[in-house]
This record gives sequence, C-alpha cells and structure tokens, in this order.
Amino acid sequence: MKDDLTLIKHILDNINKIEKFSKDLKKEDLSKDELKQYALIRAIELIGEAAKNITKNMKEKHNEVPWKDIIGSRDRIIHQYFGINLEIIWNIIKKDIPKLKVNLDKILKELESKN
Repeated sequence: MKDDLTLIKHILDNINKIEKFSKDLKKEDLSKDELKQYALIRAIELIGEAAKNITKNMKEKHNEVPWKDIIGSRDRIIHQYFGINLEIIWNIIKKDIPKLKVNLDKILKELESKN
C-alpha cells in the first residue's frame, strides 16, 4: 500500500495533466474531442482511485478536502462510463480541480516538511 505522500503526489500529477489537457479548451469543443474526453476521464478516475487509498487519519485531519465526493466522481464515471455526462466532467475540471489543487498543495508542503 502506498503512503499518503505518494498518493497526494499522484493526485497532483493527474491534476497537472488535467490542467494541461484542458488548457484553452472550450466547453463546446470537449464534446467533439474524444481523445481529450478519454484523457480527462482517465485522470479523474486515477485521482479517485488514489483518494480512495488515502488513510483514514489523513482524511479526518484534512476534512476540508471533499474525499467522498472525489471518490464518488471516480465511481460515477466508472459505473456510467458509456453514458457519461460531459457537463459533470466540465464542472469537475473547471470548478472542483482548481480547489482540490490548492488544498493538496498545502497538504503536500505539510507532509514534505515532516520528512
């Protein structure tokens, strides 16, 4: 099992990929670009999978992070993959991901200062 520091770094790496894939992306263009859809969905899945493995202690200590929502996003995408609502993906990448990055950057600094 990976430690929280490794998992947080993994999540941040996928956030950076989401930012790269969605840079200058317009909402209407997302529906036309299957490759970007796939890449964004996959990065969100990986974030959810990593969040699922964060320790209970870390989740309780940092309850400002909506862990259940992050994990739930992953589950919704996996269980409804063929019927995915691009509006949900758009909201995640444009609203949720920037907030998550701020929170996880703080946690990362805290964890790295302890090592």
